[in-house]
Amino acid sequence: MQLTYDPRHHIAYIRLREKGAEVETIRISDGLDIDLAPDGSVYGIELLNANLQLSGTEGASVVVWNEQPQLRKQISLSEA
Repeated sequence: MQLTYDPRHHIAYIRLREKGAEVETIRISDGLDIDLAPDGSVYGIELLNANLQLSGTEGASVVVWNEQPQLRKQISLSEA
């Protein structure tokens, strides 16, 4: 899995696996698109205006939590 974030355009993309030749993008809402394979599995999730969608009480950030070794990393999504 890979998370990319474009601070200039405030777009986040969560890639769950490499895209194949054929991907269908389904618009869930004005701020959410999902890329699907022909078999219905999810390739990735795109968040538009991610700085607003991912903001919480501590501001715009993403927390990556690895449960096995109990590691936590917070990444700021501060505006450009």
